[in-house]
Amino acid sequence: MKDLHRKTSLLSALVRNDLIEKEHIAEVFGNSQKQKMSIVDYLVTQKSVNSYALAKVLSKSFGCPFFDLQHYSCDAILTGIRDEKLLLKHDALPLFSRGNVLYVAVSDPTNFDALEEIQFNTGLTTEMVLTDSIQLKQIINKIVEGEVNNLGISEIDLDELSDIDVAEEKVDEQPSNSTDSDAPIVIFVNKILLEAIKKGASDLHFEPYEDEFRIRFRVDGVLIEITNPPAHLSQQIISRLKVMSKLDIAERRMPQDGRIKLKLSKKHSIDFRVSTLPTMWGEKVVMRILDSSSAKLGIEVLGYEAQQQELFLNALNQSQGMILVTGPTGSGKTVSLYTGLNILNTVGRNISTAEDPVEINLKGVNQVQINLKAGLDFSIALKAFLRQDPDVIMVGEIRDLETAEISVKAAQTGHLVLSTLHTNSAAETLTRLLNMGVAAYNIASSVNLIIAQRLARRLCEHCKIEDPLGKTSLRTLGYNEERLSSVTVFGPKGCEHCNEGYKGRVGVYEVMNISKSLAKIINNEGTSLDIEKQAIQEGFKTLRQSGLMKVLQGVTSLQEINRVTSSH
Repeated sequence: MKDLHRKTSLLSALVRNDLIEKEHIAEVFGNSQKQKMSIVDYLVTQKSVNSYALAKVLSKSFGCPFFDLQHYSCDAILTGIRDEKLLLKHDALPLFSRGNVLYVAVSDPTNFDALEEIQFNTGLTTEMVLTDSIQLKQIINKIVEGEVNNLGISEIDLDELSDIDVAEEKVDEQPSNSTDSDAPIVIFVNKILLEAIKKGASDLHFEPYEDEFRIRFRVDGVLIEITNPPAHLSQQIISRLKVMSKLDIAERRMPQDGRIKLKLSKKHSIDFRVSTLPTMWGEKVVMRILDSSSAKLGIEVLGYEAQQQELFLNALNQSQGMILVTGPTGSGKTVSLYTGLNILNTVGRNISTAEDPVEINLKGVNQVQINLKAGLDFSIALKAFLRQDPDVIMVGEIRDLETAEISVKAAQTGHLVLSTLHTNSAAETLTRLLNMGVAAYNIASSVNLIIAQRLARRLCEHCKIEDPLGKTSLRTLGYNEERLSSVTVFGPKGCEHCNEGYKGRVGVYEVMNISKSLAKIINNEGTSLDIEKQAIQEGFKTLRQSGLMKVLQGVTSLQEINRVTSSH
């Protein structure tokens, strides 16, 4: 009630001084409330009044001294008692003290909450001083910017920041209330995104806790801590990310998903898939970097052995059948699928994909975003594809029996189908389909190839060192001296060019071609052990064996292969 009375007094003063029309009072009050802004900030943002003239009028009307901040230096700010959190929360600035009295500059004469909180925090009696709203925000901007620029992020030329372009949409129901004081946060977020790209990160984690705010990157599959901004800036940083992702900044109780397109140049842009999650101390944001160039690297650089690559290419050249890629989240399945689609993507083929979400845009491919809220799931998309004269179909993931059966049917009726499952090995993929309820004879007659994969960190070429213990370990695994005499086993060291001795990642694969012998075992509902045993007799290499080959080639270390293939 007291707050409403103050705002009424302010609006009356504005009407008396002909700064707003009487009939516009309700509109100004309502819009300022809706946008969660003070009446002064709303009028200045809407450019309805001159900020300097408004401050002078309010100073006279409310009997508060006016203070011109135009030539005021940030160095004169009372650093001993200033609190950036309070500055940002209240748009209030402690100017100077006289004895036990602290003079605080505000632009809104009804902003008594600021004075009360500052008085409580400082123990000094506070007196209000009115000032220009724009000048006040500029001073606060400089203070916060000085703090942001010392957050521990490696220096990036500001010219780089001007080159990037974030596509943002303004939604009528959610007006933007950003001001010049947001500029340091905008620069900081841009720095973080560029730093992630420069480091080759796959994911960014923004994590608020009770007393700290942590930002981590996942680089080469491992999370590393980048910086710890002040905890009170967490909400502003998260809000900036949500605005960039076209999410509802007012919704903080439910998870949200969005996307950011960052244009680094006219020809190169990078997408970020954004996910928010409400936690005890605020919203956590995780961003996945989706670089379309990674899907166009070519099969030669993914890490397939010569025989594995040949099997993959032969399967892609089939006019029908199913290619399944399996592995845990973050194992590179998407890149393998898109690499295959790039090879198949010619004018003479009609390619359709159903994905959740669409991670990388491919020109010439008809990509469908699954929308469960609208009732569009994988099975419905697949049924629609079969009426669209397809040659190649890609299903993001086979999650249920209906999707599996439609995929099998498509693979049996003249279509090449690519998809993924979450299993630990190629052999287990076949038994997983059986457990879903797909008939054994349908699996045997439709599946052409299964690829199980992991991503292992590459050793840094600048600092990798010989690892004598590695050879000893390989001997215990059965490698003879003749084989080991011609190779050098390397391990990580660490230098300025890498992260703890590793730089980049390479795929480790097991590629199982479904031969007649394997099809017979599948038809008889054999176990995954039976299937793998027969495949090994036909020259199949397990993930573990493929990983050890990467060690012998000097691509990665034995420790790393032990980490990614520990269950094999």
